[in-house]
Amino acid sequence: MSSVLIAVESPLQDDVRRLIAALNAHLLTLTPPEFCSHMTVEEMADEDTTVFVARGDADEAVACGALRRHGDGVGEVKRMYTIPERQGEGIGGRILEAIEALAREKRLTRLVLETGHAHHAAYRMYERGGFTRCGPVLDYPDTGWSVFYEKILVTTPH
Repeated sequence: MSSVLIAVESPLQDDVRRLIAALNAHLLTLTPPEFCSHMTVEEMADEDTTVFVARGDADEAVACGALRRHGDGVGEVKRMYTIPERQGEGIGGRILEAIEALAREKRLTRLVLETGHAHHAAYRMYERGGFTRCGPVLDYPDTGWSVFYEKILVTTPH
């Protein structure tokens, strides 16, 4: 297991584009295309989205994740992926921690996400990160192909 450096980067780089292409290909093995809600690399470059990239010892992009900011204090975890050779090292959990730290810095009050119905490793990572299952979030339909999670970042006093 080698080290990784996680930093905010532009998704408009060739190696990050390859990472996102690998993510999309993987998702299509688990979910029919009509039930996938892939965010493009160009959409990831929008000003309301911050992309985190993990790079290995040879400076190769090995994992990514993004925070997309919505209105009303809601942030969405997007495009979480680690290449198969590096899965199980906790890189995704570290990216999730970076996303949450940025969300807190931006004073967001709630993080939400949509993932596929067969992504059991992702469920474990999100639940270790303090996320709990919830009903549909944002404008995602409840198709049966999705699982939804949320994490409240700010609790209001009673």
